[in-house]
Amino acid sequence: MTENGTFSRLVSEMSLEDRNHLLERLSVQSNISKDPLYAVEEEQALLDIEEQFSRLPWYQHLWFFILSLFKTITQLKLYEESQVTKIGKKIQTIAPGVFDYKRNMLLPIFYESLTDIRDGARFFYSALDTSINRDKGAFYAFLGSLEMGDIHERLQTQTNPHLIAARTPESKETDLRKVAFHEMNEALGEITQEQRAIMYQHAHSLECLKELASFRYDRLLLSFTFDPVIQGHLSPAHVMREPLEKLNNILFSFKTPPSMSLIESLFVFIMHEQIEEEGAGVEVEMRDLLTKAENALVAIRTFNKHIPLTLILRCAGRNMALNPQAITGGEDWFMIYHDYWKERIEQQLTEYRGQRRQQELIESLGSFFNGKNMKNLDHAYSEANQDGLPIRGTFSLSFLLTFYSIVFINDINNGLRNILIDGKFTRRENRTIFTENYNNLIKLEDDIKLLDNQLSLSGDYGKRFSLALSETSLQARRRKSQVVLDDASEQAEEIITRTKTSIEGLITILTSIITKDGNGQYTTLINMTHFMAKSETADLSVLTAKGMAFLNSMHDIIQKFQKTLRIMEDIVILELDN
Repeated sequence: MTENGTFSRLVSEMSLEDRNHLLERLSVQSNISKDPLYAVEEEQALLDIEEQFSRLPWYQHLWFFILSLFKTITQLKLYEESQVTKIGKKIQTIAPGVFDYKRNMLLPIFYESLTDIRDGARFFYSALDTSINRDKGAFYAFLGSLEMGDIHERLQTQTNPHLIAARTPESKETDLRKVAFHEMNEALGEITQEQRAIMYQHAHSLECLKELASFRYDRLLLSFTFDPVIQGHLSPAHVMREPLEKLNNILFSFKTPPSMSLIESLFVFIMHEQIEEEGAGVEVEMRDLLTKAENALVAIRTFNKHIPLTLILRCAGRNMALNPQAITGGEDWFMIYHDYWKERIEQQLTEYRGQRRQQELIESLGSFFNGKNMKNLDHAYSEANQDGLPIRGTFSLSFLLTFYSIVFINDINNGLRNILIDGKFTRRENRTIFTENYNNLIKLEDDIKLLDNQLSLSGDYGKRFSLALSETSLQARRRKSQVVLDDASEQAEEIITRTKTSIEGLITILTSIITKDGNGQYTTLINMTHFMAKSETADLSVLTAKGMAFLNSMHDIIQKFQKTLRIMEDIVILELDN
């Protein structure tokens, strides 16, 4: 199963009760503080330096005028320098060792704090990479099951085509589609404003986490140089003003720590492999992830508390009006959520159509198999044997196994064998090709049963599959078991392809024999009189009962072969659609 398929299965198969229980366990184990990550400064500058200067009282204007006469710089520049000094002194008071406003220099404590927030953010980078970045739609659907349980339950049940068909057995496939999407739109329309606000807050938190986790801290850190005198790292503030403004905007936007339901959803998607395995140490892994999340959030909160980044940027950029700007993101959560359920319904409709057509195809084979049921392989996965190995081509092999015992042996083999024994071909290579194709069909049952035995616990594929499942690493188990399934599937496909090619070859040869077409690769038999008349000297233009029976049997064999190829093609299309 693909990873996206696994995530979708988490959405569909994990019950709401299990999810709520998991959330309760996480809440008990968690020490994550709900305190704000970012405390907004009470004093927010709103005016640029010229506007601030223009609003000063007359006596301050007079003071800066007198100073400008002695220092030969403008009054505005003097005022700006006074504000830089004022903010710089404030920074040195509330955060000593962070910023030297006189030299416009970032100091070692800033470097260390930036390193700490980088290390904390790395956890969220990994968490997001193994969850929402893999399948955002499934992630929002899982999160929605926690915050909008009633909506999730309705989407799960009311849009399922199997359940719709059970409620209304007379419904056609087009009706099922209309009902499913009507129910989806009705359910989505019932989402309350409160639920929408909660989901948006989660989506916005994720966007902030993504921006914070993927921020290029190392580029900033490389701008610092080690000063052996003070035994610390220094950097001019102006060289990193733009990226620091971006970081400041992200931190300003990420005021509220992520909720436990959001953290739980991240953890479930991170641990999707362990959750599928019993006794895989899920509790231990959860505690470890919680600890890392707590440390990461502490690093963010500590940076915001001890590093007055807005003041530093105002001072460094001589911009007293600078304020952090909230970043956007998360507004598209509903569209992604909607598209996930739309795609899921489409997938369920495809599966429903496939299962229905497979059943219809099986039922239509009743006359072809003389009313007998189709045989299943003993060790390959099917609806009747869900413990078997899930290889590709199982349905085709089941059909061919049944075809062999009911149709080929009873209705086809005798006619082909007579030609093999008594027929005299004009060209030697024609006999060789006929014999090869005939032998392929004769040993068809043995080939299929050999593969089926290899799939058993004592067979080659079965042993290899069991050995793969014994791997300690789940990733290794999946990789190695998939190699086994691919090898077995390849052998199955070889049998199917070889059988199809042999049937096509025999149709061509038999058609040439009864039509007496001597212009192509194949021709009729030299001794056709043996099959058509009572003696070698009989007139072939006058068909005897023996000749009529021979022609009818050849036509019947060709028709049965053609029917077999059509059914095989239908099965291939069905398997590809699924």
